[in-house]
Amino acid sequence: MADRSYAKSIELPPEDVFRNLKNASRFAIDIGGSLAKLAYCSTIHRRTSTVSDEPDKGEEGSQSIYQVSERDAINGRLHFVKFETKYIEHCLNFVHKKLLDSKEFVKDKCIKATGGGAHKYTDLIRDKLGVQVDKEDEISCLIKGCNFLLKNIPDEAYLYQRHASMEYKFQGVDHNIFPYLLINIGSGVSLIKVESEDKFERIGGTSTGGGTFWGLGSLLTKAKTFDELLDLAEKGDHRTVDMLVKDIYGGAYSSIGLPAEVIASSFGKAARSPKDSAKQDFREEDIARSLLLSISNDIGQIAYLHAKIHNLKKIYFGGYFIRGHQLTMHTITFAINFWSKGEIQALFLRHEGYLGAIGAFLKGAEELEEELPWGENFAGSSGLISPKRSFFTSGRNRSSTFDKLELDQLENRLTHCPLLLDHKSYFPDTVDLIQDPDARSYWLDCFAKNVDKTVKAIHSQPQTADSTERAEQFRAAYLQRLKELKENPYAYGSLTVRSLLDTSSHCLEEFKFTDPWSQQKQMENEAALKGLKDRLIYLDGLPLNERQLALACGLLAGNVFDWGASEVAILLETGTFCFAQAEEKLQVRPWLFDDFDKWSERLTTGPAHKCAVIFCDNSGPDIILGVFPFVRELLNNGTKCILCANSRPTINDVTYNELLILVKRVAEISQSVNKALLSGHLQILDSGQGSPCLDLRLINCELVDAIEREKADLIVLEGMGRAVHTNFDATFSCEVLKVAVIKNRWLANRLGGDMFSVMFKYEKSRQISALNNDSGR
Repeated sequence: MADRSYAKSIELPPEDVFRNLKNASRFAIDIGGSLAKLAYCSTIHRRTSTVSDEPDKGEEGSQSIYQVSERDAINGRLHFVKFETKYIEHCLNFVHKKLLDSKEFVKDKCIKATGGGAHKYTDLIRDKLGVQVDKEDEISCLIKGCNFLLKNIPDEAYLYQRHASMEYKFQGVDHNIFPYLLINIGSGVSLIKVESEDKFERIGGTSTGGGTFWGLGSLLTKAKTFDELLDLAEKGDHRTVDMLVKDIYGGAYSSIGLPAEVIASSFGKAARSPKDSAKQDFREEDIARSLLLSISNDIGQIAYLHAKIHNLKKIYFGGYFIRGHQLTMHTITFAINFWSKGEIQALFLRHEGYLGAIGAFLKGAEELEEELPWGENFAGSSGLISPKRSFFTSGRNRSSTFDKLELDQLENRLTHCPLLLDHKSYFPDTVDLIQDPDARSYWLDCFAKNVDKTVKAIHSQPQTADSTERAEQFRAAYLQRLKELKENPYAYGSLTVRSLLDTSSHCLEEFKFTDPWSQQKQMENEAALKGLKDRLIYLDGLPLNERQLALACGLLAGNVFDWGASEVAILLETGTFCFAQAEEKLQVRPWLFDDFDKWSERLTTGPAHKCAVIFCDNSGPDIILGVFPFVRELLNNGTKCILCANSRPTINDVTYNELLILVKRVAEISQSVNKALLSGHLQILDSGQGSPCLDLRLINCELVDAIEREKADLIVLEGMGRAVHTNFDATFSCEVLKVAVIKNRWLANRLGGDMFSVMFKYEKSRQISALNNDSGR
């Protein structure tokens, strides 16, 4: 009866568990003794905006700048689902039922399988799904999966600090991951030294692992399951069972560096001689905690010793024993810190339970071996457990059964920007909302209030029969995610303004909204192009010093036209707000951050820059009346320019495809731009990103090649997303200009200014500054 009940529960609702299963084309499965992890790739038919340079007739015979249409694009999406191994037959029945009409699945008659259950359940899988089972080595799959996650998913690895102000400290993404030590804690423990994609070896292990904890715990307590045993440990006090250093010495043993609270003997207080007549009873909770600490401490010490012997500085822990359990991670972290004296840190993985499934899948999908990256889809993934909630609430039990991970294949190969001074220490986000509770509260509320604005933008586009329904689904999904993040800020890695914007984009894509601001961008582009000629004539008539200031003010005034800023959106909705009014809104000099005089001096007294890389922001007046005149001036001074725009639409930011067409229209108005475009002195390149923010760890490799080829010596970051929310503190090996108008009153006050305060930061190359400092000494 229990099995039948469970079988029904996994079908309520299946969309939340096995998403897009009917479109699945390839499968892999990792079957452990307790949990099975199913991986499959589905084809997602997304609605994407396409732009052509064929003008489209608008209303009353007016012509649009370009024609926007939508088409279905097929993208790959990886899905990973966990379920308890004992229910594998029910899950296979469910999968088979969903795949009966799938032609894609019929084409693939083989499933990759790994883990101990790959042998035990071979016949069952073959009989249920009608496929051959190709078994893969478990360790090899673990390593392949681990490498894949570390290279593709930002914030995959993290430190855990149970009693610190910030309990999770995420490590970002690092393409240089080797060497490292992987500790896989299942029933037993394996220690694997990983030196490259293909070079790894098991250098040690211990039979004292998760099975030991469960086995001894079952003998010593009434707990029936692994989770019940962990629950007991969470509530226990090991000091009633364990003998501490202070129990022996009356305090710390300072001469050999042993603090008073360190365990001297696990279960030491439970020892009794045959002559003892009185029997002391110990609570099951205390016994369970003592057992957990004993095993975790031993694993930590063994891991440290092997890391020291092999000179490894990074240790990643994973396996069924971990599963995001805070007390377990805390104990292992303490052990590593204690034995290494802080020189080595214990690292954990957000998706460590999927390493084997990912590795098995990759082994069976040769087409995925190309270097296209994958990114986490926040709309379809489960987050980490909240440390503020009980580990074993009913919601957590369901989550542990149905944990989900989804990855989307990206369009371009990505790598770090070569202009960063040190890409290893670079972190894009200015404010970590996990560490800053006031900022977290403000921005979560701000994004919740802005959902209506996004829905309004959706309704401004051509409508389909289900547009309203999908818009409401988007609203509900995004608000639910914000609610989850309010309760558990750690759930999906670092919590920042960038991650909140990315989550909104993922939710929009989930409900097939590709570019809600496309109509608005079209109108603003048309109006701005009509005013460009007069703007250029005005600038050309100014003396050099006045022109430089006017160009800077124009760059700033254009940046006011941002539909992502709530207070500005109110002005823009009137339909009468113009470029001249935007200039009047700007803060009067001196600006909040005012390096204009230094910038002007650099332009008039220094040599022309070889090449400027400019990351653009908004469509309309921003790109056309602000950025292009600024670029034209650089071109006239002999500087090559690379204009970088987003790969995918977000709010009213200009996209790469749109910019390719806009530059042709500008070239028809400006001879300088036309000449530079024809000669290659002006290039339009795809940044590889789809966010108002800018993560310079992950930009298009083609852009990186151009930056290195042209020997770029100036980078311009324009807009709040690119220069304030991200990269405010970023340092570069070249000169950098960070330009933005602060269009959020709360943020302006936080920075010491007011609405429409100006940031115009010019920073010299750090290498140049270092030379100047040396010469001064």
